[in-house]
Amino acid sequence: MTTLRTGTAAVLDQLRADGMTTVFGNPGTVEQGLLDAIDSAGDFRYVLALAEAAVVGIADGYARATRRPTFVQLHSGVGLGNGIGMMYQAMRGHSPLVVVAGEAGVRYDAFDAQMAADLVGMARPVTKFATRVIDPRSVLRVLRKAIKIAATPPCGPVFVSLPLDVLDAPNDEVAVPTSIPQTRTVPVPELVEAAAGLLAGAERPVIVAGDGVAESGAQPELARVAELLGARVWLADTSVVNLDAAHPLYRGPLGHMFGEVSAAAVREADAVLIVGTYVFPEVFPMLGSPFAAGARVVHIDLNAYEIAKNHPADLGLVADPRATLAALATELAGRGARPATAPPPPAARAEVTGGEIYDRFLAELAAQTTDPVIFDEALTSSPPLARHFPPRSPGRYYLTRGGSLGVGIPGAVGIKLAMPDDVVIGFTGDGGSMYTVQALWTAARQGIGAKFVICDNGRYELLNENISVYWRERGIAPHPFPSSFDLRGLPIGFTDVARGLGVQAARVATADDIGPAIKRMLADDEPFLAHVSVEPGGR
Repeated sequence: MTTLRTGTAAVLDQLRADGMTTVFGNPGTVEQGLLDAIDSAGDFRYVLALAEAAVVGIADGYARATRRPTFVQLHSGVGLGNGIGMMYQAMRGHSPLVVVAGEAGVRYDAFDAQMAADLVGMARPVTKFATRVIDPRSVLRVLRKAIKIAATPPCGPVFVSLPLDVLDAPNDEVAVPTSIPQTRTVPVPELVEAAAGLLAGAERPVIVAGDGVAESGAQPELARVAELLGARVWLADTSVVNLDAAHPLYRGPLGHMFGEVSAAAVREADAVLIVGTYVFPEVFPMLGSPFAAGARVVHIDLNAYEIAKNHPADLGLVADPRATLAALATELAGRGARPATAPPPPAARAEVTGGEIYDRFLAELAAQTTDPVIFDEALTSSPPLARHFPPRSPGRYYLTRGGSLGVGIPGAVGIKLAMPDDVVIGFTGDGGSMYTVQALWTAARQGIGAKFVICDNGRYELLNENISVYWRERGIAPHPFPSSFDLRGLPIGFTDVARGLGVQAARVATADDIGPAIKRMLADDEPFLAHVSVEPGGR
C-alpha cells in the first residue's frame, strides 16, 4: 500500500519547484513538523535569526538583492506580531516575501487555546494578500496563489497561515512551478502620443520618479526622456538607484516628512511626469495641490491604485515604466523635442552632517574599496555617506524605507547572502541598530561576511530635527529636546555587544582609530562591525 506524502512534504516539493530552497525563520512548536522536514531534506538552507524582526529584515534584504520570491517562516501569532514592523517595511518597498506561520490546528478553533489568534487579520494590513489554508487538498494551490501575488508587480509580501493538522494530513497535489504573469505592457500608440503632447514644449518640466523605475529596469529610458525634455529629476518613495546620481539632471530624493518640501520641487513646473511612484509619500503631506495652476501632469505606473491617488493627473497610464518610457522617448525624439532651456545647474546639496571623524572614516573607506554594495540606514548621517558613496549603479545601493528603524544590519546580512562575492556594508544609527542587533549573530553563525557601521551620535537625531519643525510651525519657542530622544545617559557598548554575538568589532572615536579599523574590516570575508562617532570632534 502506497502512503501519500503529507502536506508538509508537499510544501517542500512546491518550494523546490519554485527555486525557493533558502528559508528564513525562527522556530516554534506549531511549525515543528515543517522545520523537521526542512532539516531532514538536505537541499534546503535554513537561515536562523534570534528574533522575528531580524528574520524578516534579513529576508527582505535577500529578496531585494535577488528580486525573487523569498520564503519566511514565523511562529504563530506571537512571532507574526514581532515581525509585522518589518513586514510593513517590505510592503512599502514591494519586496516579494512569502511569509508563513503555523497554528496548532483547525480542529482546535473552538477552544480559544494558548497562542490562538486571528493571524490573517493581523497580517492583512501589511501584506498584498493574506489567507489561511483549511483544507488539506488545497495547500499547494493556495501557496502558489500567494507566490504569484507576491511576485507580480507591484510586488509585495503575502501571508499564509498553515495549521499543523492540515500539513500533517495526506496530500496528493502535484507541485508545479508557479505561473507569474508578465506585466511588461505599453499603452496603445494614441496614448503615448497624448503623453508626449502634454510634455513636449514645456518650459519648466519636472520628473518625479520612484522605485517602479528600478523594478522595471528603466533607468536608461528615464534618463533619455529627461534629456529630451530637459527635465530635472526628483526621486520620491525611493530606496534604490533609479537614476545615476552623477547625471546632470539628477536632483536627489525628496523629503519623506513634510509636504511643503516635495511641493517646492514641482511648484514652478508647467509639466510634470510622475513615473514608478506616487505624489507624495510624506508623513505629513500637503493637503492642497502641489502643482501650479495649469500644469500638465502625466502619471505612469503599473499600480493603478497609485495613479492620481492624491492629486489629479491629466493622463494616467497603467503600464510598464521601461516599455512606456522607451515609447515616449521615441515619440518625443520624432517630434524634434529639445530642452526648452539649458539644463538647470545641479541643485545645492544638503550640508554634510556628522563629525570630522565620521567623514574621514568614510573617505578612507571609499579609498580602500571598489564599488561596494551599500545599505544606507544612516538617516541623519546619510548626507556624507552619499557624498563618499554616491548611488550610481543599479544593485549597488539600497536605502531604508517604510519609516521603522532597524533595517540596516539585517538588510546587509540578507544582501550579502545573495551577493557573496561582493563587499556589502550596512550603515545604521546607534538607535536603529538596537532594534535588530540580533542579526549579527546570524551573520556569525552562517558565515555571512557583511560589514556594519554604527553611526553613533548618542540620540535619535531625526526626532530632534522633526520636532524643531513642529515647534517652528506652531510658534513654539525652541527649548531642550525631549529626554526620550537622548541615548547618552548610559552609552551602549556596541563593540562588546557585537563580540558577544560572534562578530569582531572596533571603536572609531579618534583619527588614529580609522586606519586600523578599516584595515581589520576589509582583511577577510568575515562579518565585522565599526562603531564610529559622528559627533564633532569624536566622543
